[in-house]
Amino acid sequence: MALLLEQETYKIICVCMNVHKALGCGFLESVYQEALEKEMRKLQIPFVRHKKLQILFDGAPLDKFFVADFVCYESIILEIKAAIFLHQSNSDQVINYLKATNYTVGLLINFGESSLKWKRFINTPHQSV
Repeated sequence: MALLLEQETYKIICVCMNVHKALGCGFLESVYQEALEKEMRKLQIPFVRHKKLQILFDGAPLDKFFVADFVCYESIILEIKAAIFLHQSNSDQVINYLKATNYTVGLLINFGESSLKWKRFINTPHQSV
């Protein structure tokens, strides 16, 4: 069984691995963001950096919005961190982004550890029973 947006998420994770391999850990998020932007352009991965994401509540947009580090392929939220370890609140952030925007896939990447860490999230709509 294939994963949702499997090829696209694979390419994004590979780009993140390349950046982590080149830079290692210890830089600010902004350094990794800039390096990711260069790598994604080089590999022709479509993205928008610091994209404002409209929050929907009860089917209507709110005045408040999220700003995602990247949105790739117009459907994948890429949130990056440069922390010693990932907290549950980091995962909650991506899950909330997915629920509030109806995007399908979210990736949480941590460049702050000696080995790149990542999590993949899927937005599954709740069905009424």
